Amino acid sequence: MKICDVTQFYSPRSGGVKRYVHEKIAFIESSSPGDEHVLIVPGARDEVTRNDRSRVYSIRSPLISRTTQYRVLLDLRAVGEIIERERPDLIESGDPYQLGWKAIAAGRLHHIPVVAFYHSHFAEAHTRSWPLLQPAARAYVRKLYNGFAATLVPAPRLAELLASWGVTNTRNVSLGVNSEVFHPNGPSAQRPAERTLLLYVGRLAPEKNTATLLKAFSLLPDEYHLLVIGDGQQREHLQEVQANTGRVTWVPYCADAGELARYYRAADLFVHPGVEETFGLVAVESQACGTPVVGIKGSYMDDVILHDQSAWAEENSAAALAGAIQ
Repeated sequence: MKICDVTQFYSPRSGGVKRYVHEKIAFIESSSPGDEHVLIVPGARDEVTRNDRSRVYSIRSPLISRTTQYRVLLDLRAVGEIIERERPDLIESGDPYQLGWKAIAAGRLHHIPVVAFYHSHFAEAHTRSWPLLQPAARAYVRKLYNGFAATLVPAPRLAELLASWGVTNTRNVSLGVNSEVFHPNGPSAQRPAERTLLLYVGRLAPEKNTATLLKAFSLLPDEYHLLVIGDGQQREHLQEVQANTGRVTWVPYCADAGELARYYRAADLFVHPGVEETFGLVAVESQACGTPVVGIKGSYMDDVILHDQSAWAEENSAAALAGAIQ
């Protein structure tokens, strides 16, 4: 079988979705000798990276964020040409925008089944402050995702929500982590002495609710130190807190999974402020490394937390999150 993934959530500095598709590629190359993989993503230039049974097509696309290095893939003709040339047996779309629609159209043209993975709960994240737009956003989700042969979701409660919006083809797919990399019995990164080390891994962006995390940290006493791994449009807020407290370490990006595992093992507590998570991969990785997670109750990440959540914040506020951390 030849599988083709198409996504825009991919850059030199992207996290969960990129790791998802690269783990799929690694599995096919190491453990599935009869299969091939094709990945189509935006990039700085048109190029193809070829391995034994996988190919990564980068299509030249304009940059929309210098901090995260995300690009918007506008050359949909090139996407269609690659799919026509490769003729995969299955297409998986990880994109809820124009690339998702193109995947559906290409699948129909070439009689290839197309499925989607619901990586981003974008309809809720982008309309939380404008509730009057929510019916239109949900109608968009319904129209797009019912065009796929199946919509893969990482949490049963999320499947139920999408079904309530009228998405009729959801399939629950449980995700996990590479336990050969993320486990508690390896080396740890260096950490500040005599401080409780808090860790956050992810984009510094409104949809990740990092402003609440940074405000919460500013309320904590001097015994706490915050390590942030990630970059994004809220980096100035992070740098302000770093300058004001002197208790923040910032690593803009960590590309190596083994190094990331060492950071997880070094931390006393992983803090995840997200309220729109569809899964919460970093929370699973942290727990796999033996580090407990604290956050704000109510997202679909709750389903993957394997320890008691009674101390978690009951509301999305800096004071509530600071109290949960303590």
